[in-house]
Amino acid sequence: MNYTAEAPAVWDPSFAGADDCLLTSDQCVVRGQHHFVKGLIEIPVIGGDDVFSWGVWVSLSRENFARAADRWDTPGRENEEPYFGWLTTGLPVYSPTTLNLKTRVHTRPVGERPYVELEPTDHPLAVEQRTGITQDRVREIAVAVLHSGSGEER
Repeated sequence: MNYTAEAPAVWDPSFAGADDCLLTSDQCVVRGQHHFVKGLIEIPVIGGDDVFSWGVWVSLSRENFARAADRWDTPGRENEEPYFGWLTTGLPVYSPTTLNLKTRVHTRPVGERPYVELEPTDHPLAVEQRTGITQDRVREIAVAVLHSGSGEER
């Protein structure tokens, strides 16, 4: 129950191979100026122990990106304070857009993707993160994402 974006919305395939650009499964740099990490927006599924998650990209300041990168493989990194970031993944099932929602990125133990906490606003995605979704909503998201060709099921 996870859909993930391959790259931040600002990534262009022509950036691949450029000296000032990088795209891995966990980190991205665009033109040496924009820095991103991949994390999970987790949404509880009502009536069970399941969690639905969106694999999303969040922009971080250069300083926070460098700090996160320095500690990427360091045990205990989950004790870091959360990093402020902007959501840079447009999720196709939400209106208004999810681009540029405010987030806090919580580092987890080595080998686990960071947890992305949305600012508690009235945006539908933020509401779902706080209150959970039904199994019917999970199916609705699956149909919409598969139909749009956006996202890769994991």
